[in-house]
Amino acid sequence: MALTNVQKILFRAPQSARHITGRALQATLGPKPQKPAPFPYKEKDYTLFNSMFDKTTSRFDENSKLIVLEGPVGIGKTAVGHQLADLLGMHFMPDITMDAYYINDYGYDMRKLDPQLPVNCRSFDERNFLENPEHYNAASFQIIKYKLRYAHYIDAIAHLLNTGEGVIIERSPYSDFAFVEAMYKCKYMSKAAREMYYILYKHAMPDLLHPHLVVYLDAPVPRLLELVKERKVPHEVNSKAMNTKYLETMNSELKYKFLRDISNRSDVLVYDWSEGGDAEIIVEDLERLDIDNYDDNDPKIQDWNYSREQYWADVRMKYTNDKELLISNFNVPLVDAPELIIPGEEVEILTHAWFKAEGNTHADGYDPKYHSLTEILFKNKAKKGWSPIS
Repeated sequence: MALTNVQKILFRAPQSARHITGRALQATLGPKPQKPAPFPYKEKDYTLFNSMFDKTTSRFDENSKLIVLEGPVGIGKTAVGHQLADLLGMHFMPDITMDAYYINDYGYDMRKLDPQLPVNCRSFDERNFLENPEHYNAASFQIIKYKLRYAHYIDAIAHLLNTGEGVIIERSPYSDFAFVEAMYKCKYMSKAAREMYYILYKHAMPDLLHPHLVVYLDAPVPRLLELVKERKVPHEVNSKAMNTKYLETMNSELKYKFLRDISNRSDVLVYDWSEGGDAEIIVEDLERLDIDNYDDNDPKIQDWNYSREQYWADVRMKYTNDKELLISNFNVPLVDAPELIIPGEEVEILTHAWFKAEGNTHADGYDPKYHSLTEILFKNKAKKGWSPIS
């Protein structure tokens, strides 16, 4: 039976406000309407039953936006991200590092296992890449970083949908290819490994929601090299990777491919950050940005425009409950690039050492060294989450 006009209104999601306001402006507008408490998405799944009572849009306000902070390496994105989050009352997520891959839930750093592992199975993180970008493990390092950024971005979407709090995230999987192109041009990555990366990229990216907005901080390469020296971090100053060719290639890919492509689906603001800048200027520009003025079918709001609450619930369930399923997009055999393959006998050594390491000997939540007998005996549910090494 067809829905009446009254029923259609009851099932329709309210139109979201798309303009952004800073805390200073919010203070002049009076108190905000009371919103439901954030849903504990890190501990619980959001179910169909929950969706009957917990409406996703009930937490949304004008700042319920996903903003990606981009720019070349070393320009100061992390500091700006913290400032913007404070000025806008949003949640900031800095770029993820290989610590998320190597440090387990109990704080044990798996890099300590290196002395007992074959050379090709040893850890390789950001510092290793800067010191030795031509290492055999450089290509697999960048693919792992891409996978971590992908998972990190899913967390950002889940946070926004379950709390209504806007998110500013440093870097995104959409720009990750710029690192690959720079590595390939400098011969840090083979043609075969690059092709494998793009197979993963094309397989995984359609499942993500584009950000509402990209803020890009720009500076010329000579200035970036000066900033590296000013930071006085030894492995950055003496890095073999942070050379003019690498940085110029990355800059070119970010500005002339990433920004061009992402501008079709997201608003973009670009700033010359050669000498730094004032985050309050960015906030003022965000407040003036008219992102309400789009047709419902405009690609720039396509990922965030749903006419019914149940559609919002479906999207929320996907990014809250199915992170492991989304990460399975990476389950593609990478057999055509030798540097991405570890021989079977070395895998056996790595697996044995890894699962004998502190914190890895038992299933999560069952290690008697970290959990009492009562906790173990009366444990009725597994920890919600995804392991980067799964």
